Amino acid sequence: MPRKRPTRRLAPVVLLAVVALAAGGVYLAVRHVPAILGETGCTAGSGHAAVALDPQQAQIAATIAGVAYHHGMPSRAVTVAYATAMQETHLHNPSFGDRDSVGVFQQRPSQGWGPASKLIDPVYASARFFEALAQVHGYQRMPVYQAAQAVQHSADGYAYHQYQTLAARLTPAFTGAAPRGVWCWPAAAAHGAAQLTPARRAVVRAFGPLAARRAAAPNGDAPSLSVQVPRPSVGWAVAAWLVTHAGQFRLHQVRYAGFRWPAPAGHTGWAKDTGAAAAGTVQAS
Repeated sequence: MPRKRPTRRLAPVVLLAVVALAAGGVYLAVRHVPAILGETGCTAGSGHAAVALDPQQAQIAATIAGVAYHHGMPSRAVTVAYATAMQETHLHNPSFGDRDSVGVFQQRPSQGWGPASKLIDPVYASARFFEALAQVHGYQRMPVYQAAQAVQHSADGYAYHQYQTLAARLTPAFTGAAPRGVWCWPAAAAHGAAQLTPARRAVVRAFGPLAARRAAAPNGDAPSLSVQVPRPSVGWAVAAWLVTHAGQFRLHQVRYAGFRWPAPAGHTGWAKDTGAAAAGTVQAS
């Protein structure tokens, strides 16, 4: 199994709200999240247990959940990955670190994790993390920090403990166990046509061979991306991925299971959808 360098925290780049949340177990009420994060941000969870994330954190969290689904990993594995990523990089994706460490999990090319050019790709890095975690016998019954340490081999494995609670809060929102658990508010409403083909390629790369296609819309409406999902939890995980990547791919809205998230009013979260997508289909346009 690849070995990693001793843990060294990167300079704190996460927003103060998330740091306070992770370290002290303080949770942010949903109604306060947009004001705290400012013009752009995301929320995972609901009520007083909501977690404030910046856009990159939310994108990486959604990608980790997608890769876990692709590789058949359980929700416990996602929690271990989140605790690890929070300790190593606060769920960011730096191209630097201690010695030759790079990426969200600070994996070292010299220790067999793979080339740096691939490790800075969250999809690849997450796949390598889960590959190593799957080799840890009984990891689902271990405390989260022990499972993380079994993969990372850090100097201070107990450091992952401080992020266990936060990781457990993020997991149901991004794996889809908690419907409508993730929403974001882009800095400004998307302009121009949605980039549906790149979005389709990216979501399939994260989640694996889901049936995703660019669908023509009737009555001259804009086309949409339709992703067929096998069960509701996967649908909400895909919806979370699309919402967190809406700014990148100029998505104006995401629809699923009778609910709609509108990018121009993203801070309001999910609302009932009068023109719902077909059953078993996540739709973005």
